[in-house]
Amino acid sequence: MAVLEKIRSRSIFLILVIGMALFAFVISGVFTNNGGTGKTTVGEVNGESISRQDFAFKVDNMSRRYGANATTLQVVNQVWNQEVRNIILEQQFDELGINIEKDQILNVVKANPGISSNPNFQNEAGVFDEGKFIEFIADMKANNPMGYEQWKMQEDVLINASKEQSYFNLIKAGVGATLKEGELAYHLENDKVDIRYVQIPYSTIADSAVSVTTKEIEAYIKKHEKEYTQESSRDIRYVFFEEKASDADIAEVESALTKLLDQSVEYNQTTKSNDTIAGFRTTTNIADFVNRNSDIKYDTTYVTKAQLPTAYADTLYNLNVGEVFGPYKDGAYYKLSRMVAKKEGGSVKASHILISYDGSGAQPKESRTKQQAESLAKDVLDQVKADPSSFAALALEYSEDPGSSTRGGTYDNIPEGQMVHEFNDYIFKNKIGSIGLVETDFGFHIIKVDDKYDVVQLATIARELEPSEKTISDLFNQTTTFEMTAMEGDFQEIAKEGNYTVRPVNKIDALDENIPGLGNQRTIVQWAFNPDTEVGAVKRFGTTNGYAVVQLTGKRSKGLATAKDASASVLPILRKQKKAALIIEQNSGKSLEELASSNDVNVKAASDLTMKSPNILGAGREPKVVGVAMGLSQGEQSNLIEGENGVYMLSVSKKSIAPSLDNYATYANTQKTLNRNRSTFAAYNALEEMAEIEDNRSEIY
Repeated sequence: MAVLEKIRSRSIFLILVIGMALFAFVISGVFTNNGGTGKTTVGEVNGESISRQDFAFKVDNMSRRYGANATTLQVVNQVWNQEVRNIILEQQFDELGINIEKDQILNVVKANPGISSNPNFQNEAGVFDEGKFIEFIADMKANNPMGYEQWKMQEDVLINASKEQSYFNLIKAGVGATLKEGELAYHLENDKVDIRYVQIPYSTIADSAVSVTTKEIEAYIKKHEKEYTQESSRDIRYVFFEEKASDADIAEVESALTKLLDQSVEYNQTTKSNDTIAGFRTTTNIADFVNRNSDIKYDTTYVTKAQLPTAYADTLYNLNVGEVFGPYKDGAYYKLSRMVAKKEGGSVKASHILISYDGSGAQPKESRTKQQAESLAKDVLDQVKADPSSFAALALEYSEDPGSSTRGGTYDNIPEGQMVHEFNDYIFKNKIGSIGLVETDFGFHIIKVDDKYDVVQLATIARELEPSEKTISDLFNQTTTFEMTAMEGDFQEIAKEGNYTVRPVNKIDALDENIPGLGNQRTIVQWAFNPDTEVGAVKRFGTTNGYAVVQLTGKRSKGLATAKDASASVLPILRKQKKAALIIEQNSGKSLEELASSNDVNVKAASDLTMKSPNILGAGREPKVVGVAMGLSQGEQSNLIEGENGVYMLSVSKKSIAPSLDNYATYANTQKTLNRNRSTFAAYNALEEMAEIEDNRSEIY
């Protein structure tokens, strides 16, 4: 109380402090510009800026379209990729003079099926009418400014798409394949070789038998600079403190539920006397009792044993009417359950084949009249009755119910009243194994009753296991203590002393938003990339269900990877090279049989090997080995070959060179099609790789 009195006495002072703080916050936003980032552009492509304001407008529009199906950052990345692509290609269009003039826009519009097939823009003959379309746009411009702005955006998309098509068509026109390339493709596919070979796998030499130095890793990285150029990234580690009910909280919920079982006495303020309140075991108004005392409202649904909580299914299912079980834990709840009623055969497993017709409530696979549908249904019914085991296959072939045809036409656990009236009556009034024909608004159903289950109705009082205010307060204090201690000491040791699990996360990119184990935590990524955050810094972050105390453990700058960062991928490569050299040195000068004998392996055979698919049965993909084999004559033996999965020696037992063709035009045309299909993707990738791109997304979003 003393503390509260002090706060009250200084309320005017506190209001002034808070007011000044808010004023400082607003003013700082004004002077630092754009929310404190100082950035007016999201990025730059070949000297052309991407306006932050325009970019935000596009992100906002796309976010509204996606709704909850995409995070803000996912939308930002999609808009960014589109903006970069548009600028890069527009610069190419300008350089080459590719443009769509005003008189050509209508041709672009007409080429779009979504517009040209719109009945509003067609004449009596069903043909696109330019006059109607122009009139529609003019009217929209005059009376619907917002709609007109949206149309202009759509028009820009159509024009850009048309420009892209023209640009890439020019590229495709310059891409082809010669007859010589066709001949090469023919021989790569059809020349075959049979070999006898010996493989000495790299695994026969232990990793510890070869040493790789840091200098060797660095030399390899420099030699393959393009492959090992990395973006900036960060390493963190964190301890997660989950906000959940404590043992005391759980005990309190269990105790509260237990008290509900039997009658209790409550003082009635109105009558000024004690009232005896019936407990869950004896109450006659079950629905009211559940609704007053449960976090989940009363449910009258009948359920099968399979639908009950697995751990307690037998106990709950076998309760007598009126009998109560609990409290028991089910997921995030503690529960009490009372058996209300039981019903024999209250749920059905049934299969059906639906034959629909034109005008019915389902879409037929092919146009048919009601009479034709009935005739087909009777025919299928006869087939099912003749061989009930064929039901699943016939459902897949004939049924026009997409929800069940692929699973044999089966619906399981159908409660009474779920299906349409005629279907419902058949499955509940007929015995297991019955097969019959029923007509509904959807068409004709061939139905088979597969099984029936007894069902029960339970009244359940559920209390969610939530942390109490004390538990939440204790967790806050616990994380505060850990955060402050970790700032001053060794994060790992302090976590160990507190018996906390430390989780490392490496190579976080600037535009990542998901942290393994924590989910979407963009604020952690932004903190890690903040220039003011030093390696070793510790900070607590709130999550959806607790707190994460995070430490920044490493920074990587954009550029060539260090030996430490690249060792995981480079080390196996260099080890393999050294093992190959060692194997070759130890086995130089040996014949195929001597190589097999001295290394305790067998001489194997492989046939019909081609360069198009250089896979050796029992050895894996080995293009270099197959290439060597193709270069040898029949009966010739190779030297030792450094392959992908081991060192090889082979001899050619048979070689079949495909006969020459009079014309390789077919293969050349196939290759030309492949080349052209790749050209669009490859051309844009090349342009993007050559472009000078400045990306400020991570500083803004």
